Amino acid sequence: METFLDNWHQAAITTLGLFWMAFWAFGLGYLISSMIQVFVTRERMRKSMGEAGAKSVGLATFFGFISSSCSFAALATTRALFAKGAGLVPSLAFLLASTNLVIELGIVIAVFLSWQFVVGEYLGGLLLILLMWLLVRLTLPKGLVDKARERARQAEDSGGEGGEPPDWQKLIRSRRGWRRVANKYVMEWHMVWKDVTVGFTVAGIIAVFVPQSFFQSLFVGAGQPDPAFWEVLLQCLVGPVAAFFTFIGSMGNIPLAAVLFDNGVAFAGIMAFIFSDLVVLPVLRIQAQYYGWKMALYILGIFLVILVCSALLLHYGFSFFDLLPSHDSAKKMTEREFFKVDYTLFLNLLFAVVGIFFLIWRWRDKGLPGLKTDSLSERVLLVLATVAITWLAIGALLPV
Repeated sequence: METFLDNWHQAAITTLGLFWMAFWAFGLGYLISSMIQVFVTRERMRKSMGEAGAKSVGLATFFGFISSSCSFAALATTRALFAKGAGLVPSLAFLLASTNLVIELGIVIAVFLSWQFVVGEYLGGLLLILLMWLLVRLTLPKGLVDKARERARQAEDSGGEGGEPPDWQKLIRSRRGWRRVANKYVMEWHMVWKDVTVGFTVAGIIAVFVPQSFFQSLFVGAGQPDPAFWEVLLQCLVGPVAAFFTFIGSMGNIPLAAVLFDNGVAFAGIMAFIFSDLVVLPVLRIQAQYYGWKMALYILGIFLVILVCSALLLHYGFSFFDLLPSHDSAKKMTEREFFKVDYTLFLNLLFAVVGIFFLIWRWRDKGLPGLKTDSLSERVLLVLATVAITWLAIGALLPV
Protein backbone atom coordinates (compact mmCIF):
# COMPACT_ATOMS: atom_id res chain seq x y z
CA MET A 1 0.00 0.00 0.00
CA GLU A 2 2.83 2.37 0.88
CA THR A 3 4.51 1.67 -2.48
CA PHE A 4 1.26 2.44 -4.33
CA LEU A 5 0.87 5.76 -2.49
CA ASP A 6 4.50 6.65 -3.23
CA ASN A 7 3.94 5.86 -6.91
CA TRP A 8 0.70 7.84 -6.90
CA HIS A 9 2.52 10.86 -5.53
CA GLN A 10 5.33 10.42 -8.06
CA ALA A 11 2.85 10.07 -10.94
CA ALA A 12 1.01 13.24 -9.91
CA ILE A 13 4.26 15.22 -9.57
CA THR A 14 5.43 13.89 -12.95
CA THR A 15 2.18 15.02 -14.60
CA LEU A 16 2.38 18.47 -13.02
CA GLY A 17 6.03 18.70 -14.00
CA LEU A 18 5.25 17.77 -17.60
CA PHE A 19 2.60 20.47 -17.76
CA TRP A 20 4.97 22.96 -16.12
CA MET A 21 7.51 22.27 -18.88
CA ALA A 22 4.91 22.77 -21.61
CA PHE A 23 2.74 25.64 -20.31
CA TRP A 24 4.71 28.46 -21.96
CA ALA A 25 4.82 26.48 -25.22
CA PHE A 26 1.04 26.14 -25.22
CA GLY A 27 0.70 29.84 -24.41
CA LEU A 28 3.08 30.96 -27.16
CA GLY A 29 1.54 28.64 -29.73
CA TYR A 30 -2.03 29.66 -28.96
CA LEU A 31 -1.12 33.35 -28.95
CA ILE A 32 0.39 33.02 -32.44
CA SER A 33 -2.54 30.91 -33.61
CA SER A 34 -5.10 33.36 -32.22
CA MET A 35 -3.41 36.35 -33.85
CA ILE A 36 -3.32 34.59 -37.21
CA GLN A 37 -6.97 33.56 -36.97
CA VAL A 38 -8.04 37.13 -36.21
CA PHE A 39 -5.78 39.06 -38.58
CA VAL A 40 -5.80 36.65 -41.57
CA THR A 41 -9.04 36.56 -43.57
CA ARG A 42 -10.71 33.32 -44.66
CA GLU A 43 -12.82 34.27 -47.68
CA ARG A 44 -9.83 33.82 -49.96
CA MET A 45 -9.44 30.28 -48.61
CA ARG A 46 -12.82 29.22 -49.91
CA LYS A 47 -12.34 30.87 -53.29
CA SER A 48 -8.90 29.32 -53.82
CA MET A 49 -9.49 25.68 -52.94
CA GLY A 50 -11.43 24.17 -55.81
CA GLU A 51 -10.59 20.86 -57.43
CA ALA A 52 -7.26 19.23 -56.69
CA GLY A 53 -4.29 21.00 -58.24
CA ALA A 54 -0.88 22.15 -57.12
CA LYS A 55 -2.12 25.68 -56.37
CA SER A 56 -5.28 24.67 -54.45
CA VAL A 57 -3.50 21.95 -52.45
CA GLY A 58 -0.61 24.31 -51.71
CA LEU A 59 -2.97 27.03 -50.51
CA ALA A 60 -4.94 24.53 -48.44
CA THR A 61 -1.70 23.38 -46.82
CA PHE A 62 -0.67 26.97 -46.07
CA PHE A 63 -4.06 27.91 -44.62
CA GLY A 64 -4.00 24.74 -42.52
CA PHE A 65 -0.53 25.65 -41.28
CA ILE A 66 -1.78 29.00 -39.96
CA SER A 67 -4.91 27.54 -38.38
CA SER A 68 -5.72 25.91 -35.04
CA SER A 69 -4.19 22.58 -34.02
CA CYS A 70 -7.33 21.41 -32.20
CA SER A 71 -8.55 18.37 -34.14
CA PHE A 72 -12.22 19.08 -33.51
CA ALA A 73 -11.97 22.74 -34.57
CA ALA A 74 -10.06 21.65 -37.69
CA LEU A 75 -12.82 19.14 -38.50
CA ALA A 76 -15.48 21.87 -38.35
CA THR A 77 -13.45 24.24 -40.54
CA THR A 78 -12.77 21.46 -43.05
CA ARG A 79 -16.48 20.70 -43.25
CA ALA A 80 -17.22 24.38 -43.91
CA LEU A 81 -14.64 24.54 -46.71
CA PHE A 82 -15.86 21.30 -48.28
CA ALA A 83 -19.51 22.33 -48.05
CA LYS A 84 -18.76 25.67 -49.73
CA GLY A 85 -17.12 24.03 -52.75
CA ALA A 86 -13.53 23.15 -51.86
CA GLY A 87 -12.39 19.89 -53.44
CA LEU A 88 -11.95 16.75 -51.32
CA VAL A 89 -8.15 16.68 -51.71
CA PRO A 90 -7.64 20.38 -50.76
CA SER A 91 -10.09 19.94 -47.87
CA LEU A 92 -8.21 16.93 -46.51
CA ALA A 93 -4.90 18.74 -47.12
CA PHE A 94 -6.20 21.59 -44.96
CA LEU A 95 -7.27 19.11 -42.25
CA LEU A 96 -3.90 17.32 -42.22
CA ALA A 97 -1.94 20.58 -42.23
CA SER A 98 -4.04 22.16 -39.47
CA THR A 99 -3.32 19.23 -37.14
CA ASN A 100 0.26 18.33 -38.12
CA LEU A 101 1.99 21.45 -39.46
CA VAL A 102 0.88 24.04 -36.90
CA ILE A 103 3.42 26.11 -34.98
CA GLU A 104 2.29 25.29 -31.45
CA LEU A 105 2.55 21.53 -31.97
CA GLY A 106 6.16 21.88 -33.10
CA ILE A 107 6.96 23.99 -30.03
CA VAL A 108 5.50 21.39 -27.65
CA ILE A 109 7.32 18.56 -29.44
CA ALA A 110 10.58 20.49 -29.08
CA VAL A 111 9.99 20.79 -25.32
CA PHE A 112 9.42 17.07 -24.73
CA LEU A 113 11.39 15.36 -27.48
CA SER A 114 14.30 16.26 -29.76
CA TRP A 115 14.80 18.28 -32.91
CA GLN A 116 14.49 15.12 -35.02
CA PHE A 117 10.86 14.77 -33.95
CA VAL A 118 10.15 18.41 -34.81
CA VAL A 119 11.65 17.97 -38.27
CA GLY A 120 9.83 14.64 -38.59
CA GLU A 121 6.54 16.29 -37.65
CA TYR A 122 6.78 18.94 -40.36
CA LEU A 123 8.29 16.73 -43.06
CA GLY A 124 5.79 14.05 -42.14
CA GLY A 125 2.91 16.51 -42.41
CA LEU A 126 3.93 17.28 -45.99
CA LEU A 127 4.36 13.57 -46.73
CA LEU A 128 0.89 12.87 -45.36
CA ILE A 129 -0.61 15.44 -47.73
CA LEU A 130 1.27 14.20 -50.80
CA LEU A 131 0.45 10.55 -50.12
CA MET A 132 -3.19 11.41 -49.43
CA TRP A 133 -3.41 13.27 -52.74
CA LEU A 134 -1.96 10.28 -54.62
CA LEU A 135 -4.10 7.69 -52.83
CA VAL A 136 -7.36 9.62 -53.26
CA ARG A 137 -6.69 10.02 -56.98
CA LEU A 138 -6.18 6.25 -57.28
CA THR A 139 -9.03 5.02 -55.08
CA LEU A 140 -11.87 7.58 -54.78
CA PRO A 141 -15.21 5.86 -55.60
CA LYS A 142 -17.46 7.62 -58.08
CA GLY A 143 -20.33 9.59 -56.58
CA LEU A 144 -18.95 9.50 -53.04
CA VAL A 145 -17.92 13.17 -53.03
CA ASP A 146 -21.32 14.45 -54.22
CA LYS A 147 -23.21 12.56 -51.51
CA ALA A 148 -20.75 13.63 -48.82
CA ARG A 149 -20.86 17.28 -49.93
CA GLU A 150 -24.66 17.32 -49.79
CA ARG A 151 -24.51 15.88 -46.26
CA ALA A 152 -21.90 18.48 -45.27
CA ARG A 153 -24.03 21.31 -46.66
CA GLN A 154 -26.99 20.16 -44.58
CA ALA A 155 -24.79 20.22 -41.47
CA GLU A 156 -23.34 23.60 -42.45
CA ASP A 157 -26.80 25.18 -42.82
CA SER A 158 -27.21 25.18 -39.04
CA GLY A 159 -24.36 27.66 -38.53
CA GLY A 160 -22.88 30.69 -40.17
CA GLU A 161 -19.86 32.89 -40.19
CA GLY A 162 -19.77 36.65 -39.86
CA GLY A 163 -18.71 38.97 -42.63
CA GLU A 164 -15.19 39.57 -43.77
CA PRO A 165 -13.14 41.33 -41.06
CA PRO A 166 -11.69 44.76 -41.81
CA ASP A 167 -8.20 45.35 -43.13
CA TRP A 168 -5.70 43.57 -40.87
CA GLN A 169 -3.45 46.64 -40.55
CA LYS A 170 -6.33 48.60 -39.03
CA LEU A 171 -7.49 45.63 -36.98
CA ILE A 172 -4.08 44.95 -35.42
CA ARG A 173 -3.96 48.56 -34.14
CA SER A 174 -7.48 48.49 -32.73
CA ARG A 175 -8.80 47.51 -29.33
CA ARG A 176 -11.48 45.45 -31.06
CA GLY A 177 -8.85 43.39 -32.86
CA TRP A 178 -7.05 42.47 -29.65
CA ARG A 179 -10.35 41.70 -27.95
CA ARG A 180 -10.87 39.15 -30.70
CA VAL A 181 -7.39 37.76 -30.08
CA ALA A 182 -8.18 37.45 -26.35
CA ASN A 183 -11.43 35.65 -27.15
CA LYS A 184 -9.70 33.26 -29.58
CA TYR A 185 -6.91 32.61 -27.07
CA VAL A 186 -9.39 31.68 -24.33
CA MET A 187 -11.38 29.49 -26.73
CA GLU A 188 -8.20 27.69 -27.86
CA TRP A 189 -7.59 26.66 -24.25
CA HIS A 190 -11.27 25.91 -23.80
CA MET A 191 -11.22 23.47 -26.71
CA VAL A 192 -8.23 21.46 -25.51
CA TRP A 193 -8.10 21.66 -21.71
CA LYS A 194 -9.84 18.31 -21.23
CA ASP A 195 -7.60 16.54 -23.76
CA VAL A 196 -4.51 18.10 -22.22
CA THR A 197 -5.57 17.24 -18.65
CA VAL A 198 -6.31 13.60 -19.50
CA GLY A 199 -3.28 13.25 -21.77
CA PHE A 200 -0.78 14.62 -19.28
CA THR A 201 -2.30 12.61 -16.42
CA VAL A 202 -2.14 9.39 -18.43
CA ALA A 203 1.47 10.15 -19.36
CA GLY A 204 2.41 10.60 -15.69
CA ILE A 205 0.64 7.38 -14.65
CA ILE A 206 2.26 5.36 -17.43
CA ALA A 207 5.72 6.82 -16.72
CA VAL A 208 5.55 5.65 -13.10
CA PHE A 209 3.31 2.58 -12.99
CA VAL A 210 3.92 0.77 -16.29
CA PRO A 211 7.14 -1.30 -16.50
CA GLN A 212 9.36 -1.19 -19.56
CA SER A 213 8.62 -4.87 -20.24
CA PHE A 214 5.02 -3.92 -21.09
CA PHE A 215 6.15 -1.55 -23.84
CA GLN A 216 8.51 -4.19 -25.21
CA SER A 217 5.57 -6.61 -25.44
CA LEU A 218 3.13 -4.09 -26.92
CA PHE A 219 5.60 -2.40 -29.29
CA VAL A 220 7.55 -5.39 -30.60
CA GLY A 221 11.24 -4.53 -30.88
CA ALA A 222 11.08 -1.63 -28.41
CA GLY A 223 14.39 -1.10 -26.65
CA GLN A 224 16.45 -2.69 -29.42
CA PRO A 225 19.13 -0.48 -30.99
CA ASP A 226 18.37 -1.69 -34.53
CA PRO A 227 14.91 -3.32 -34.81
CA ALA A 228 14.08 -5.35 -37.93
CA PHE A 229 11.79 -3.91 -40.61
CA TRP A 230 8.85 -6.07 -39.58
CA GLU A 231 9.25 -4.88 -35.97
CA VAL A 232 9.29 -1.23 -37.06
CA LEU A 233 6.22 -1.90 -39.22
CA LEU A 234 4.37 -3.51 -36.29
CA GLN A 235 5.16 -0.50 -34.10
CA CYS A 236 3.72 1.78 -36.80
CA LEU A 237 0.53 -0.29 -36.75
CA VAL A 238 0.26 -0.49 -32.95
CA GLY A 239 0.52 3.31 -32.57
CA PRO A 240 -2.71 4.20 -34.43
CA VAL A 241 -4.58 1.16 -33.10
CA ALA A 242 -3.78 2.21 -29.52
CA ALA A 243 -4.67 5.83 -30.30
CA PHE A 244 -7.97 4.90 -31.99
CA PHE A 245 -9.71 4.16 -28.70
CA THR A 246 -8.44 7.22 -26.81
CA PHE A 247 -9.96 10.67 -26.48
CA ILE A 248 -6.58 12.41 -26.37
CA GLY A 249 -5.84 15.00 -29.06
CA SER A 250 -2.51 15.79 -30.69
CA MET A 251 -1.35 18.22 -28.00
CA GLY A 252 -2.19 15.85 -25.15
CA ASN A 253 -0.45 12.98 -26.94
CA ILE A 254 3.00 14.57 -26.97
CA PRO A 255 4.01 13.88 -23.33
CA LEU A 256 2.75 10.31 -23.75
CA ALA A 257 4.84 10.04 -26.93
CA ALA A 258 7.84 11.17 -24.86
CA VAL A 259 7.12 8.40 -22.33
CA LEU A 260 6.96 5.85 -25.16
CA PHE A 261 10.30 7.08 -26.48
CA ASP A 262 11.78 6.83 -22.98
CA ASN A 263 10.76 3.17 -23.02
CA GLY A 264 12.48 2.34 -26.28
CA VAL A 265 9.75 2.67 -28.93
CA ALA A 266 11.32 3.33 -32.34
CA PHE A 267 11.21 6.71 -34.09
CA ALA A 268 8.70 5.33 -36.62
CA GLY A 269 6.39 4.08 -33.88
CA ILE A 270 6.47 7.45 -32.12
CA MET A 271 5.75 9.37 -35.32
CA ALA A 272 2.87 7.02 -36.19
CA PHE A 273 1.45 7.56 -32.71
CA ILE A 274 1.70 11.37 -33.04
CA PHE A 275 0.15 11.31 -36.52
CA SER A 276 -2.82 9.29 -35.23
CA ASP A 277 -4.83 12.21 -33.83
CA LEU A 278 -7.18 12.08 -36.86
CA VAL A 279 -7.90 8.33 -36.64
CA VAL A 280 -9.27 8.28 -33.10
CA LEU A 281 -12.82 7.11 -32.38
CA PRO A 282 -14.38 10.55 -31.62
CA VAL A 283 -13.01 11.94 -34.90
CA LEU A 284 -14.48 9.02 -36.87
CA ARG A 285 -17.87 9.61 -35.26
CA ILE A 286 -17.79 13.34 -36.09
CA GLN A 287 -16.72 12.64 -39.68
CA ALA A 288 -19.67 10.26 -40.00
CA GLN A 289 -22.05 12.98 -38.77
CA TYR A 290 -20.63 15.43 -41.30
CA TYR A 291 -20.27 13.24 -44.39
CA GLY A 292 -21.98 9.89 -43.70
CA TRP A 293 -20.34 6.61 -42.70
CA LYS A 294 -19.10 5.69 -46.19
CA MET A 295 -17.00 8.81 -46.55
CA ALA A 296 -15.92 8.71 -42.89
CA LEU A 297 -14.60 5.15 -43.21
CA TYR A 298 -12.97 5.98 -46.55
CA ILE A 299 -11.12 8.93 -44.98
CA LEU A 300 -10.14 6.76 -42.00
CA GLY A 301 -8.67 4.12 -44.33
CA ILE A 302 -6.76 6.75 -46.32
CA PHE A 303 -5.35 8.33 -43.16
CA LEU A 304 -4.28 4.97 -41.68
CA VAL A 305 -2.38 3.99 -44.83
CA ILE A 306 -0.63 7.34 -45.26
CA LEU A 307 0.39 7.70 -41.61
CA VAL A 308 2.00 4.25 -41.54
CA CYS A 309 3.78 4.91 -44.86
CA SER A 310 4.93 8.36 -43.73
CA ALA A 311 6.27 7.05 -40.42
CA LEU A 312 8.24 4.32 -42.22
CA LEU A 313 9.64 6.72 -44.83
CA LEU A 314 10.73 9.15 -42.12
CA HIS A 315 12.32 6.40 -40.04
CA TYR A 316 14.42 4.95 -42.84
CA GLY A 317 15.13 8.36 -44.37
CA PHE A 318 16.56 9.57 -41.04
CA SER A 319 18.38 6.25 -40.65
CA PHE A 320 19.99 6.61 -44.08
CA PHE A 321 21.50 9.95 -43.04
CA ASP A 322 22.32 8.61 -39.55
CA LEU A 323 19.95 11.13 -37.92
CA LEU A 324 17.73 8.85 -35.85
CA PRO A 325 17.40 10.14 -32.25
CA SER A 326 19.26 8.04 -29.71
CA HIS A 327 17.40 6.38 -26.87
CA ASP A 328 20.60 6.45 -24.82
CA SER A 329 20.39 10.24 -24.52
CA ALA A 330 16.71 10.19 -23.49
CA LYS A 331 16.24 11.12 -19.84
CA LYS A 332 13.43 9.32 -18.06
CA MET A 333 10.45 11.52 -17.24
CA THR A 334 10.50 10.44 -13.60
CA GLU A 335 14.18 11.43 -13.28
CA ARG A 336 13.82 14.98 -14.61
CA GLU A 337 14.02 18.02 -12.35
CA PHE A 338 10.93 19.94 -13.38
CA PHE A 339 10.66 22.84 -10.98
CA LYS A 340 13.70 25.09 -10.88
CA VAL A 341 14.69 28.68 -11.56
CA ASP A 342 15.40 28.77 -15.29
CA TYR A 343 13.90 30.16 -18.50
CA THR A 344 10.81 27.93 -18.05
CA LEU A 345 9.88 29.72 -14.83
CA PHE A 346 10.03 33.20 -16.35
CA LEU A 347 8.25 32.20 -19.57
CA ASN A 348 5.51 30.48 -17.57
CA LEU A 349 5.04 33.59 -15.43
CA LEU A 350 4.83 35.74 -18.57
CA PHE A 351 2.18 33.58 -20.23
CA ALA A 352 0.29 33.17 -16.95
CA VAL A 353 -0.07 36.96 -16.87
CA VAL A 354 -1.11 37.01 -20.55
CA GLY A 355 -3.64 34.23 -19.93
CA ILE A 356 -5.16 35.91 -16.87
CA PHE A 357 -5.40 39.25 -18.70
CA PHE A 358 -7.09 37.66 -21.72
CA LEU A 359 -9.42 35.61 -19.50
CA ILE A 360 -10.56 38.74 -17.60
CA TRP A 361 -11.02 40.56 -20.91
CA ARG A 362 -13.11 37.71 -22.29
CA TRP A 363 -15.14 37.50 -19.07
CA ARG A 364 -15.98 41.19 -19.14
CA ASP A 365 -16.75 41.11 -22.87
CA LYS A 366 -18.68 37.86 -23.37
CA GLY A 367 -18.60 35.99 -20.10
CA LEU A 368 -16.76 32.74 -19.46
CA PRO A 369 -17.28 29.89 -21.97
CA GLY A 370 -19.49 27.09 -20.72
CA LEU A 371 -18.60 23.42 -20.44
CA LYS A 372 -19.23 21.48 -23.65
CA THR A 373 -21.58 18.57 -22.97
CA ASP A 374 -23.41 18.43 -26.31
CA SER A 375 -22.08 14.99 -27.30
CA LEU A 376 -21.33 11.68 -25.61
CA SER A 377 -17.59 12.00 -26.26
CA GLU A 378 -17.53 15.47 -24.67
CA ARG A 379 -19.39 14.23 -21.60
CA VAL A 380 -17.09 11.23 -21.22
CA LEU A 381 -14.05 13.44 -21.66
CA LEU A 382 -15.35 15.89 -19.04
CA VAL A 383 -15.78 13.03 -16.56
CA LEU A 384 -12.27 11.75 -17.31
CA ALA A 385 -10.81 15.25 -16.92
CA THR A 386 -12.60 15.68 -13.57
CA VAL A 387 -11.27 12.32 -12.36
CA ALA A 388 -7.79 13.30 -13.56
CA ILE A 389 -7.87 16.60 -11.66
CA THR A 390 -9.01 14.79 -8.50
CA TRP A 391 -6.26 12.20 -8.93
CA LEU A 392 -3.62 14.94 -9.32
CA ALA A 393 -4.86 17.00 -6.39
CA ILE A 394 -4.85 14.06 -3.97
CA GLY A 395 -1.61 12.56 -5.33
CA ALA A 396 0.32 15.82 -5.11
CA LEU A 397 -0.71 16.31 -1.47
CA LEU A 398 0.23 12.80 -0.35
CA PRO A 399 3.20 12.76 2.06
CA VAL A 400 6.44 11.55 0.54
